[in-house]
Amino acid sequence: MGKHTTQSPHRRNQVSQPGKVSNQADSPMPSLTANLAYLTEDIPGIGGLIRQRPLDFLVEEQPLYEPAGVGEHVYLYVEKTHMTTLDVVRRIAKAYGVKRQDVGYAGLKDKRAVTWQHFSVYQPNTSRDDRAVKHISYHPNLRVHWTSRHHNKLRRGHHGGNRFVIRIRDVRPNQVLTAHRVLKQLESSGMPNFIGEQRFGYRQNGHLLGRLLLLGHYEVFIDHLLGQPGNNDIEPLIEGRAAFLRKDFGTALQHWPRKLRFDRQALDALRQGKTPEQAACAIDRTQWQLLLSAWQSAVFNTVLNRRMEQGTLSQLMPGDLAWKHDSRAVFAVDEQTAAIENAASGRVRTLGVSPSGPMWGPQMPRCSGDVDQQELAALAEQAVDLEQVNGTDVASPSGSRRPLRVPIRNVDLEAGVDEHGEYVRVAFELPRGAFATTALREIMKNDRRPTPEPQ
Repeated sequence: MGKHTTQSPHRRNQVSQPGKVSNQADSPMPSLTANLAYLTEDIPGIGGLIRQRPLDFLVEEQPLYEPAGVGEHVYLYVEKTHMTTLDVVRRIAKAYGVKRQDVGYAGLKDKRAVTWQHFSVYQPNTSRDDRAVKHISYHPNLRVHWTSRHHNKLRRGHHGGNRFVIRIRDVRPNQVLTAHRVLKQLESSGMPNFIGEQRFGYRQNGHLLGRLLLLGHYEVFIDHLLGQPGNNDIEPLIEGRAAFLRKDFGTALQHWPRKLRFDRQALDALRQGKTPEQAACAIDRTQWQLLLSAWQSAVFNTVLNRRMEQGTLSQLMPGDLAWKHDSRAVFAVDEQTAAIENAASGRVRTLGVSPSGPMWGPQMPRCSGDVDQQELAALAEQAVDLEQVNGTDVASPSGSRRPLRVPIRNVDLEAGVDEHGEYVRVAFELPRGAFATTALREIMKNDRRPTPEPQ
C-alpha cells in the first residue's frame, strides 16, 4: 500500500462514536498532581469534565520527518481509539509476524482518546504489506490511514510534537473567555512542564513501584503490585488480590483482569513457583521503563513545583543547566550568563531557553551550586541516594534533563453546543514529552473549588 495524503483528522466531519469514556479516576489514591502549584493562580478555574467520549479528546502526532518511500522499515500512520500505544505495537507485530522489539513508535499516546500516530515495523519483505494492513484494520478501534517505507526504525522522540483538540464538558459556553485568559498567559510565559497524572498509572503508585525496582526490592515490589487492595478495585480484582495475599496464585490469576497483562505476567511466574525477583523480571521490560520513568517524574515534578513556589520558573539561576528549545541541548549557567539571558533582550523572555530539571540516572548532567542541592534534596525525599541512582543494576534508567517550562502554540478556542450538550473546545500544540492535561489543569482547576463567573 503506497503512501497517500489524507485530510487532517481534526478537520474531518466528527461523528460521535458508540461508547463513553469517563474522566473519573480509577485510582484509590488522590492524583499526584493535585497539590502542585498553578502558574495562573490568579485566574479562576472553569471546572468541567474531559474524556466523556473518545472524540472529545483528539491527539495528532506531528512528524519530525517524512518517510523516504523506500527502505526495509514500513511506516504506518494509525488512528486508534481507547487503546494504548503498546496495544497497537502488539497488534502490528502480530500482523507482520515480527517481534514487538521490531516495531517502533515516536511516543506514548493517551488511551482514553482518539489519537493519530506513527509506527514503524522492520519488514524487508514487501509481499505481506497489504495483508498485514488489513489484519490491523480488522480491529474496530484501529484504522491505518497510510503506509510508506523508510531506511530506519522510528524511535522514541522522533516526532515534532502533538496537536490537541479537546472538548471540556459540563461548563457554560461563556467560560471560554476565562479559558482564553489562561491560555494567553501560558502562551506568554510558557507552560509549566509538569508530568501528568497518567504517567503514574491507574492507582497513582507507579513512582513507588519504580523506586522499588530501582532499589532491587523485588519482594516489596510484588506485594505493592499485586496486593494493596484499593477502594476502586473492581470485584474480580478484589478477589484476585485476596487470593494473592493467601498465596493462592493460580486462583489469583483466574480472577485477574486480562487487560492488566503485566500484573498477570508476574502472577504467572509466581504460580510456577518462581521467586519474587524472578516474577518481577518476568514483567515486560517496557513496563519496567514506564515505572522507572514514573519514579523519575515524581522527583522532577517536586523540583518544578519548588521553582514555581520560588518564582524562578521563568528565570535562569547560577548553577542551572539551561535548556535550548530549538536543539534540546543544555548549557551551564553562571552569574554572567544568567544576567544576559534573563535580560529583556535575552532568550528567556522569548522562550528560546528555559531552566531544566532532573530525570535522574547515571548519565544525567548535573547542575551546580544551590540548584544542584535543591535537586539532591528532591531525590532524598524519595529515600534514594546518588550511589543507588548510579548503580549498575539492570533497572537503572540512563537519566536526562527536561525543560521546566515549554511553549504552547497555535492556540484556538470556541464555545458550542452539540447533541451531548454545551462545551468549551480548546486546541493547541505542545512539543514532544509535554502533557495536554497540564494545560487543562490550569484551565479547569478541578483541584480546588471553581470561582463562579459573573452572570
